[in-house]
Amino acid sequence: MRVLFWGTPQFAAPALRALLEEGHDVVGVVTQPDRPQGRSRSRLVPSAVKAVAEEEGLAVLQPDRPRGEAFMESVRRLDPEISVVVAYGHILPREVIDLPPHGTLNIHASLLPALRGAAPIEAAIRQGLDETGVTIMRMVPKLDAGPVILEQPTPIVEHETAGELAVRLSELGALAIVQALALLELGAAEEREQDEARATYAPKIERDDARLDWSLAAAELARVVRAYDPRPGAFTSLRGAEVKMFGARPTESRSGDPGEVLEVDESGMLVGCGTGALRVAEVHPAGRRRLAAAVHRLRGTQRLSQPSLESARHSIIGIGHSTRVPADDQVALLGHILHSGALTPQHGSGALALALTAAGMLDAYVELHMHAWDALPGLLIA
Repeated sequence: MRVLFWGTPQFAAPALRALLEEGHDVVGVVTQPDRPQGRSRSRLVPSAVKAVAEEEGLAVLQPDRPRGEAFMESVRRLDPEISVVVAYGHILPREVIDLPPHGTLNIHASLLPALRGAAPIEAAIRQGLDETGVTIMRMVPKLDAGPVILEQPTPIVEHETAGELAVRLSELGALAIVQALALLELGAAEEREQDEARATYAPKIERDDARLDWSLAAAELARVVRAYDPRPGAFTSLRGAEVKMFGARPTESRSGDPGEVLEVDESGMLVGCGTGALRVAEVHPAGRRRLAAAVHRLRGTQRLSQPSLESARHSIIGIGHSTRVPADDQVALLGHILHSGALTPQHGSGALALALTAAGMLDAYVELHMHAWDALPGLLIA
């Protein structure tokens, strides 16, 4: 069957590969335009689907919007018998949906009519569902409301993140679309209308959706963290700066004021919630890298010689040294200094920043200012 494939992110790539491996004639791919990435925003990066298409030598269309006579003529020239859509990123107008003789099929990452919309994977985890799956449906102009051709359920594994579940569902969807096309070709597909009374929705994720509300129960907050792992990342505020949190596990054996850091050890940071407490394994401060919460394990590091440590210590407390410390040693050194008591709040943040700049360690201070976890127990985070 001549297939026109529509998709953009990595979630869609397994379906495209599966269609090719099953011998379907993929006449072309429609994907979103290359996007600028990097700090300078000067480098254009193709979508995951475009990368597969170019690897396979397929024709690629990248309209800003899938409409207009010029675009429609490009699609007609490809002469598809059917379209398959997987996370393309734009709502298709009726003329696009109806153009192929066999219409347009969509892979949706939920068991419809539950969780229609842009973020069904995240919603399934946040809502604490035990089961989700993929649905192959015939597209209609109304959002995710077309007749269902095939469904493939799967359980949601304990502690599974949205990223992990997305990988499984992308592979499940790839198998399901191959099976659905086989049923259509054999004339054996049975299309079932959705029950509108049972429809629920999973709208596009907004920034505040990922903000952690420590007045909630620990079990609910753990689901929030898993729902937005790896993107956009559930976040909170610590000393006025944003910190994303990952690897959360709830516990009912400890409790404290909502947002209070109860302890930090090798297993992570424990934070009080409305009910119970949440242990967080990893954190990601704004502008920095993702790292283990138990940064205090740097205590006692011997990577630096004592003379280097002493030089930097004098510089930090304003005695006058201005030793440049290698970047690789900065974090470990500051961890040692924080625990030795050489760096204390009495020095004042401005003086500390100035001294650390002279020592060549301001970047490390900015990072460890967020992660001097031994000083955190009893601190409230927002």
